[in-house]
Amino acid sequence: MKTTLYTLAIAGSLCLPAVAAEQATAVRQTDLKAKPFTDAETVASLAERTRVEVLKRETSWIEVKSAPNTGWVKMLSLRFDPPANAAAASASNPFLMSIGKGGSGSVATTGVRGLKEEQLINPQPNPAALQQMQGNAVSSEDAAKFAASGGLQSQAVKYVAAGGAK
Repeated sequence: MKTTLYTLAIAGSLCLPAVAAEQATAVRQTDLKAKPFTDAETVASLAERTRVEVLKRETSWIEVKSAPNTGWVKMLSLRFDPPANAAAASASNPFLMSIGKGGSGSVATTGVRGLKEEQLINPQPNPAALQQMQGNAVSSEDAAKFAASGGLQSQAVKYVAAGGAK
């Protein structure tokens, strides 16, 4: 009986589809780090559009393999390939169908720390907090002096025209 169960388990596992490793592409030139830290030793430099295999995720760091090197890059430096079965999965799940399509199916989330649910449902003005916030304001002249003391220079930035840049 046990032999039959073991045989069935092994045969069943052989019938499962192979799980492909997740793939991604570097969206910009980025350093490949030995550990998931900004100040870690740089193992190599990945050029923009370098294809990598995703090995592991840790907070905002992704461990990747790009022959012949393995190392860590920041998540925002990569564009992930869609999963091979994304079309089949999204066809059977309306939530997945809405991801990335915009329109009425878009989902947005916001995290709020330090507030209770009832404070969000029934907001009340807080004059003391407003006064404290206004007390932190500085004049334009003081801000310019502070920026100049740090070696910063003013730059003119054009506003984007209504309806987008043209």
